[in-house]
Amino acid sequence: MSLASVKEYFAPDGTEKVLELLETYGDGALIVAGGSFVHGLDARDLLTGVEALIDIQNLGLGQITLEAAGLSIGATVTFSELRQDNEIQTATALGAVRDALNCPPLQIRNVATIGGNIAAACPYFDLPTALMSVDGVVQACGPDGTREIEMQAFFSSLFQNSLVAGEFVTGLLLPPLPGRSSSAFIKLETNANDLAIVNVAVRVSLDESGICQQARVVVGGGVAETPIRATAAETVLQGERMTDELLQSASAEVPSDLQPMSDHRASAAYRSAVAKTLTKRALARALARLD
Repeated sequence: MSLASVKEYFAPDGTEKVLELLETYGDGALIVAGGSFVHGLDARDLLTGVEALIDIQNLGLGQITLEAAGLSIGATVTFSELRQDNEIQTATALGAVRDALNCPPLQIRNVATIGGNIAAACPYFDLPTALMSVDGVVQACGPDGTREIEMQAFFSSLFQNSLVAGEFVTGLLLPPLPGRSSSAFIKLETNANDLAIVNVAVRVSLDESGICQQARVVVGGGVAETPIRATAAETVLQGERMTDELLQSASAEVPSDLQPMSDHRASAAYRSAVAKTLTKRALARALARLD
């Protein structure tokens, strides 16, 4: 077990101390919050060389606040806490996030944190796909100060993010979306505890006449090394009135942006076919929320 290499556990109460520890231990440090993903990584021998665990639960990053810049979510906010937030519960534009938060079992929702789920850069996770559809922005802190990273740019490859040495995730910002916006998320899984075989999140923003002014179609769950935007489908939707025929046409374009994996749970061809079906269903769900 690779966790046998861990020699130190720290629970600092300030950002500066975290940065000092990251500088000291370098690649041998692992930031943890809820820790729900650590066992899975360890079981797959993906934690080799980790010498120090740095627990960020004492940094005061557990707040959710609605600001002019959007909904600000601290890195240590749990799935359950975010799921209970009034804005998440009621905002049509954030329907995809609400859907994704309903997927994990209660035991995971009570422990898993938003920051950890994002930083893991696991292409089979649900929440990152949903967050990309609503233009989520990752907030990070490092030796050179703080910065914001668009969600799409944050995921660089399989289990890899775009944080530089010494940086860690401190939170997430969900910016305001146009007034008539709605989103939805759907996944295919083998059981309630399973990672996604395919997941899809969509968001449409319509003008007063029902014409699509902005569209997002994001697909995850093994269709690439990261969740990706199906831009061909978005282009079909842009500037058009939402009809069943249009949704069908947009969904048919989704596979052109995918590079699906084949594994023991699904073939690449199956993932492509499912992605089309889930996209149409998610678009229909999002539009129904505007009625």
